[in-house]
Amino acid sequence: MDPDYRHEYLRLEELFTKSKETIGKDIEELDRISPTYEEIAIELKEQIANLDREYQKLTTEMSKQREELHKVDMAINQMVEEIGEIKVKHHRILKEHLEEIKQVQSLMQKTLVSLHEIEESNEVSPTIHYSSKVEEFSKLPPKVNVSMPMFIPKQIAREEVSNLIGKLIPLSTTLEERVFTAKKLNTLVRELLGEPEILNTIKTGHEKPCSVVCLNEEQIWAYGETADIKCFNIQGVLKETVKTKSGKRPSDIAVDIDRVLMYSDWKTGRVYKVKDDQTEEIIRLQGWTPGNLCVTPSGELLVIMYTEDETQAKVVRYSGSTVKQTIQFNNDQPLCSGNIQIKYITENRNFDICVADFGAGAVVVVNHAGKLRFRYTGHPSHAKNDQFKPSGITTDSQSRILTSDWYNHCIHILHADGQFLRYIDNCDLERPYGLCVDSNGSLFVCEFYTGSVKKIKYII
Repeated sequence: MDPDYRHEYLRLEELFTKSKETIGKDIEELDRISPTYEEIAIELKEQIANLDREYQKLTTEMSKQREELHKVDMAINQMVEEIGEIKVKHHRILKEHLEEIKQVQSLMQKTLVSLHEIEESNEVSPTIHYSSKVEEFSKLPPKVNVSMPMFIPKQIAREEVSNLIGKLIPLSTTLEERVFTAKKLNTLVRELLGEPEILNTIKTGHEKPCSVVCLNEEQIWAYGETADIKCFNIQGVLKETVKTKSGKRPSDIAVDIDRVLMYSDWKTGRVYKVKDDQTEEIIRLQGWTPGNLCVTPSGELLVIMYTEDETQAKVVRYSGSTVKQTIQFNNDQPLCSGNIQIKYITENRNFDICVADFGAGAVVVVNHAGKLRFRYTGHPSHAKNDQFKPSGITTDSQSRILTSDWYNHCIHILHADGQFLRYIDNCDLERPYGLCVDSNGSLFVCEFYTGSVKKIKYII
């Protein structure tokens, strides 16, 4: 071998080996850094989830101040009542004086009539005994002066009003430098609870509740076989009801990152947003029927839709009303079955799209680009003898996948890479259906035939 060529070959081999070492070290280092970003993301999501509660505290404090200032209204109202009483008294004084004047006028008229009669008469006695009344009537009654009440307002400058109310410190944004501190990879892992436990059972009143989504840690939305979409607090108290535009049950519901309710309507072929009691159309389909929905961690919307003849299905990603991605096939094979049976959808924190395909008896997971990662068709457990039919799906902060098993009355928990981890089968679930996980890691499960939503603790 030519010495120069051999030298060049050895140099390339050395560079290749060093690059491999660098790549290995970078992988190790990025594996150490990655959990920190996950921690930051969880912290931000928790801050977003708690915004409503924190701002409610702010408005509550302001409302308390309004109640204090309402005492000023009460004082003014009392003054207004006093003015009314003074007016009545003023009116009575003037009316009494008017009655006195009218009595004198009447007496004067009678006197004039008598004088005219005497003047025309030739009778002696009345004439010689007449006594003049002019002096008596010339003495006018005293004038009654009643002064109007006066209100002297205290002059208050605009800034004094603000000082009286208080001060609202405006929103401020600062940037605080983050310093990376290496952590063990399992620092953020929330382990599975040995025995999951039921925390609450919410009676929705729905016939066959199909789906549940968390508005925040304190409230959920759920719908069933009617046009009513209901909001409950954790104690099961009904807080709000929204009716669909079509008057039919929705295809599915979701809550966007601004905590606004969204629903798809198979009857109208549209997706709507409900904000401040106003229903706004955001997506209108032609030739396709909208099915189940999912709002991704980044705020985009995933919609499963079907052709009108139910022969094809696809997943479409929207940013607002704009189509960003369409996933229908994987290696020329349909992503999911075309029939309109249950197909719940969610997106994991690792950007995988997960579909619970009831008709196919499988959980289908594809990456962000739409390439198949794995299909899960159930765990070969002797304890679960009935056919695996996933009827709902959700993911948690650890990117674990949770799917409800309709016939076996349980929940399967999978690793993000598809490995079976365990069942939730000790909570007396009956025909579990739609699922969701709140920001605290609590699982909510619809029970199709009982009309209930169960809140379950399954992680530490």
